[in-house]
Amino acid sequence: MSVNFSLEGKIALVTGASYGIGFAIASAYAKAGATICFNDIKQELVDKGLAAYKELGIEAHGYVCDVTNEEQVNALVAQIEKEVGVIDILVNNAGIIKRIPMCEMTAAEFRQVIDVDLNAPFIVSKAVIPSMIKKGHGKIINICSMMSELGRETVSAYAAAKGGLKMLTRNICSEYGKYNIQCNGIGPGYIETPQTAPLRERQPDGSRHPFDSFIIAKTPAERWLKPEELAGPAVFLASDASDAVNGHILYVDGGILAYIGKQPQ
Repeated sequence: MSVNFSLEGKIALVTGASYGIGFAIASAYAKAGATICFNDIKQELVDKGLAAYKELGIEAHGYVCDVTNEEQVNALVAQIEKEVGVIDILVNNAGIIKRIPMCEMTAAEFRQVIDVDLNAPFIVSKAVIPSMIKKGHGKIINICSMMSELGRETVSAYAAAKGGLKMLTRNICSEYGKYNIQCNGIGPGYIETPQTAPLRERQPDGSRHPFDSFIIAKTPAERWLKPEELAGPAVFLASDASDAVNGHILYVDGGILAYIGKQPQ
């Protein structure tokens, strides 16, 4: 059975994987035998990522690329194919969020989130699919978020983008499943990352941050999740073990979507 979960000989592109969730997923892929390629929007972030992978003994290939720019993405994929090989696994991880009440958000701010969180996965997927078809297999994994199922104040653009990404996932499955390409999504819950650190800091009086208390109360696991807890699901969806799984969103959320919350005392 371990052979089915092996990524030995596979080439994986994980977008925005200099740190955080993308870094955790890419590191897990490397441990499973894959060759790692990643991008970020600035050279300093790519260099930071390369150094972090090197610390773990991973020889990753890092590139500067804006995933919202179709010309840059096509050039990136061509460069990876030339220098490393045809991409077997794509993880559309790069994303942004703007926490702004909807009526205070400009159309330009809304479009920026849609561009990074929805248009970019379309652009990168479109760039890798032709070679996957020629090779006879491929895995595309979109980081969809629980906001592809839930709404919440201040995240209208993010929820709209992730809801769209969920449906893009299902449509890629529908269009390209016959070519032995599986496209699935992962919906992470609330993860301990540098971006969420301020929300988890204790207040001057020692109490929890209000948002921290909110998440603990809404999560049956009663804790934030660690990035490495996405490793198993991500490896599964990238491996031959998931060849019959297509168009599925796997929520790794500590049970939030199954839970209505605690009854008031």
